Amino acid sequence: MKSNVKEDVCYAQPKTLEQRIAIANDFVTRQKYPLPFGIDNMTNAANDAYSAWPERIYIIDEQGRIAYAGGMGPFNYHPEEARAWLAARYGDVKHDPVPPSYRQNDG
Repeated sequence: MKSNVKEDVCYAQPKTLEQRIAIANDFVTRQKYPLPFGIDNMTNAANDAYSAWPERIYIIDEQGRIAYAGGMGPFNYHPEEARAWLAARYGDVKHDPVPPSYRQNDG
């Protein structure tokens, strides 16, 4: 994507878990990402277990259990349900949910 080149966030496909972790750490630092998240192993076991195809939203709780499983997209894909679940659990979002850099046409 043009925005990835512009923002210098293009990476070679990681070949090791250490490389994958380094990319994730760079993301957290650059984006000042405040929430914890998991990093899949190199066999992509989490991706295979929780595959989001077609589109799907999962929320994993602090104990590692699936707390919310959204419907399969595109017709039963409702991000507002996940947002409502998160707001009920953690309070309303205190920032703009769509960063300005994501609003522009990347074409």
